[in-house]
Amino acid sequence: MKNSHKVIFLDKDGTLIPDIPYNVNPALITLMPGAGDALKMLQAAGYHIIIVSNQSGVALGYFGQADLTLVSQRIWELLAEQDIYPLAIYYCPHAAEGKILPYARTCQCRKPLPGLLLKAADDFGISLPDSWMIGDILNDVEAGHRAACRTILLNNGNETEWKMNKWRKPDFMVNDLREAAATILDKQLAHVTPSLL
Repeated sequence: MKNSHKVIFLDKDGTLIPDIPYNVNPALITLMPGAGDALKMLQAAGYHIIIVSNQSGVALGYFGQADLTLVSQRIWELLAEQDIYPLAIYYCPHAAEGKILPYARTCQCRKPLPGLLLKAADDFGISLPDSWMIGDILNDVEAGHRAACRTILLNNGNETEWKMNKWRKPDFMVNDLREAAATILDKQLAHVTPSLL
């Protein structure tokens, strides 16, 4: 089957919602300013939304998978209030330094590795070269590039280390999700995916 869906892969903490470290209290979850407008623009242009998030707090014992389910439900609710309907939310619960088995291990799904994006592509028939990864740190950029997506870094102060390699240079750097959406909509017509033979 030809992969045809184009997707916006969206980091959660610091990108879609304010970054409150290890928060799993649904009452504290809000959308970033402008997120609703930006995602509605992208959704109207034919992009699907998939949220991809590292959640090492599971491996570290700070919270459980059931807590993440409640967080996901709250995010679904907030987005649905603005007529935004993501395809899925994917979490990586692993951490090599974790304490809780079986989550205390290395994996391929923890960003900057691309496992979450590749799984989503397999699950939904996504055209990765026609898709974008948006995040607030360079690990998001690297995961996007390793999955063959184009990338946007939200330069909102959350990246503090700036450790670079060939995967970590964003295609575009913007201030917020509104600018990210405008950039994607401006560039989509200029991007042509080679025909599959």
